[in-house]
Amino acid sequence: MSKNVREIKGEELVKLVKEGKTVVCDFWATWCGPCRMLGPVLDELAPEFEGKAEFVKVDVDENGDIAQKMGIMSIPDVYIFAGGKVKTHQLGYVPKDAMRVFLSNNIN
Repeated sequence: MSKNVREIKGEELVKLVKEGKTVVCDFWATWCGPCRMLGPVLDELAPEFEGKAEFVKVDVDENGDIAQKMGIMSIPDVYIFAGGKVKTHQLGYVPKDAMRVFLSNNIN
C-alpha cells in the first residue's frame, strides 16, 4: 500500500480537478504489471512535490466511468491536472529519473 499516493474513486478525482488543484493521477489496475512497477516510483517521488501537487491513483476496473470519460485506453497512464483541466499525461512505465523530469517540467 502506498504511503504518499492516495487511492480515490472517480467522483473524488472530478471534485479535486474542479477545485482547480494540481493533481497527479495514476490510472492503474491491480492486474497490470507495469502499473505495479510504477506505483512505488510515484510513491517515492510524491514527497518531493509536497505542497505543489496532490498525488492520487484511480483503479480503472473499479472506476470505469471516469476512465472512459478521460479516454484512458492503456495503463498505467499518469495525468497531471491543473486549473481544472488536463495539462498533460505520461503513458506507460518510466523509470524514476524520467518520471521526476516529467513531474518537474509539468508541476509549477
